[in-house]
Parts: sequence; C-alpha cells; structure tokens
Amino acid sequence: MTFIEQLRWRGMVHDIMPGTEQLLEKEMVTAYVGVDPTADSMHVGHLVSVMMLKHLQIAGHKPILVVGGATGMIGDPSGKSAERNLLSEEILNHNVESLKTQMRKFLDFSSGGNSAELLNNYDWMKDFSFLHFLRDVGKHLTVSYMMSKDSVQNRLETGLSFTEFSYQLLQGYDFYWLHTNKNCKLQLGGSDQWGNIVTGTELIRRKSGGEAFALTCPLMTKSDGGKFGKTESGAIWLNPTKTSPYSFYQFWLNAADADASKWIKIFTLKSKQEIETLENLHAEAPHLRILQKALAEEITTRVHSQIDLDNAIEASEILFGKGTTETLQKLDELTFLSVFEGVTQISVTKSDLLSCLNVIDFLSIDTQNLIFPSKGEARKMIDGGGVSINKIKIDNQSKITDFDFIQQKYLLVQKGKKNYNIIHITN
Repeated sequence: MTFIEQLRWRGMVHDIMPGTEQLLEKEMVTAYVGVDPTADSMHVGHLVSVMMLKHLQIAGHKPILVVGGATGMIGDPSGKSAERNLLSEEILNHNVESLKTQMRKFLDFSSGGNSAELLNNYDWMKDFSFLHFLRDVGKHLTVSYMMSKDSVQNRLETGLSFTEFSYQLLQGYDFYWLHTNKNCKLQLGGSDQWGNIVTGTELIRRKSGGEAFALTCPLMTKSDGGKFGKTESGAIWLNPTKTSPYSFYQFWLNAADADASKWIKIFTLKSKQEIETLENLHAEAPHLRILQKALAEEITTRVHSQIDLDNAIEASEILFGKGTTETLQKLDELTFLSVFEGVTQISVTKSDLLSCLNVIDFLSIDTQNLIFPSKGEARKMIDGGGVSINKIKIDNQSKITDFDFIQQKYLLVQKGKKNYNIIHITN
C-alpha cells in the first residue's frame, strides 16, 4: 500500500495538489510539517499531522518537522478569530526545546537515507533583514493573491494586523528555503493550512521556477459536535504535567463508538486487517469498549510510556472498587486529583485534625457536616461497614492518625460504593 493509499483508507486526506501522488510513486520525497511553539507542549490536535509524517517515513520517504521559532513570534491567523498574544523570545526558545523532545517519540531520527530531521525556522530567519525580506520574498506575491486566502478573508471584519497578514509570506519562505536547501518538495498539514501551503508552492514557482506540492488532512471533530481534543477541564496536552497520563488515557477510553472507529485509524499504526478485526469484535460486544481500549493503550504508550499506561489502567480501577490502598498511595498528586476530578474537597487544618478524638468526630463535626450530618448517622454507617478511608474499612475505634495521608495531605473518604469526598489537610 502506497503512502497516499494508506492515508486515504485512514481518512487522512482532505486536499491534495495534482501531481503529488505521481511524485511520491517515482522517488523518495522529502516532506515537512510545521508546528509553531505557542505553548511548551503539543496537544492531541497536533498529532494528526505528526502521524502523517510517521506514515510518510514508514513508506520510505524523509520527514522534516519544522518548529517555528520565527513564525511563532508572529502568529498564524488561520482558524483564529482574534490576534494572538506575542510571546517573548525566552518563552519561545523554551517551547521549541519542549516540542523537539516530544517529537522524538514519534519519528525515527537514527542515521539513514530517510532519517527524520528537526529544524527551527529561526535559524534561517534570524539574520534576514526586513528590507531584504521585502525585496527577496514580498515582491514575488501580489496583495490581491494574499488577500484571497480564507485565513485573511475570515478576519477582515474582526481585524487583521499587518503582522498576521504577513504570516503566509513567512511560511511560504520556509517552504522555499527547505526546497532550496533540503530538496523538500511536499508540505503536509491540516486543512486550515491549505492557503499558507499553496503560498509556499507559488513562491517556489515564481522565485526559482521549481515545483512543489501540498497535501492536507481533515481537521478533527467529535461526533457530538464538540471540539476534538477539548474537555471540560481544557485541552488534552502531551506534556504529563499539563495533562496526566491518567487523564490522557481516559480521553481516548471515553471516546464515542463513532469517534473511536475513526480515531483508531488516525492515531495508531495498526494495520487495516487489525482494525477491521477490532471493529468486528467491538460490534459483537460494544459494552467491552474494545476499540476504545486498543486506541487508548497504543497512543498512551507512544506519548508517555508502558509504565504510565499500566499506572493509568491501575488508577482507573480505583473508581470501580478494585483499587487497593497500595494503588492509591502510589498515585502522584496530579493523577490522584485527575481520578477524583469533580469530587467534593473539604479543607481541614492540621490543628483541627489533631483535636479530633476519633473518626466519628472527624467525619461528622470537624468537616462542617459535609460528610455526615450527625455523629449518629456516621456511627450507624460505620457499624454497617459502609465507610472507608484510603480504601481501608474503618470501625468506631479507628483514629484519623491511623492512616497514611496521600501525598502527605489528602484523605479519601468513601461512603458506600461510589460516594467519595476528599479531605485536604492544610497548615
């Protein structure tokens, strides 16, 4: 199966410039994707273009990822309704290094003919004076040509600065520089990048008489109309300090069946036969979420690690009553709070904690009656074996000091099977 055939059955082709397929069939092609370092982590929305590069490399072609140290200073207006905030050079440099680290988990950078390369467009833009840029780049593209782009037209009413208007020239020059210095003939990206990419092919044609091509993938959407990669708590990031491996795993695990069927083709390297087998098994027993589990396991392992996946699966068991005290104590703070996101948190000072004689006092009075409204009700439920602290059943003789605090400051109180409260011990 050729690279384009692979993308087509996976639903990863939106627009393709005529001649692209023929080029890829006759020679090893160098292609690139650009990512602007507007944050110190990519989010799952970036992974579609990254997976295109991965399939390109598997097919024997050479991938380049360009991190936009220069273009990140400007901001791409594509798909944006307002001007971006400009970042400092220090923050941009930090973001660039962070993105480079993440990309090494996806592409093969070992030596070889089609070894991946990581480049920063700041390296070829930093010494380019404004006057020389206008002479060498700006004169090749007319204002009417630039105005015709959707990314410009969609912003004319709300406002578009000259800075953002010039972005397509910078991205176009990236393609020209790569075409000239790296023999790069193809740019890949999301469908919202089509106008910027075509500007690059046009600049190459007008400035050097060369030929270049474009291929875009669809922008990801969710079957319920929600924005892909977004949850109530925000974007799903690849950085574990922004989105815990547990929350990352849960995002894919909780995908709707229609989304899982689409996403497993895009975000995994499973073959057509493997995916069709999983789809058939899923259709026979949808409640087992076979597609979602296969998707979540592969992408979590790739972005994080096998250990992180194992810990995420183990943490997931806590909510279903299968987790142990040992499992709970192993959780880092971010994962613990992710597992129990939305659970009521009650703050109790250390002095109030130490003043309580037993758990009945602690759970009914000194937590402002938010767990039990009275000592009698607390005693009754504890006598019935219905209360646990940190997954340990308690009795009326238990002392709060009997329990090890999670991360030295949390206690997890469970009433019945699914009623949880978190007690946060403060100074």
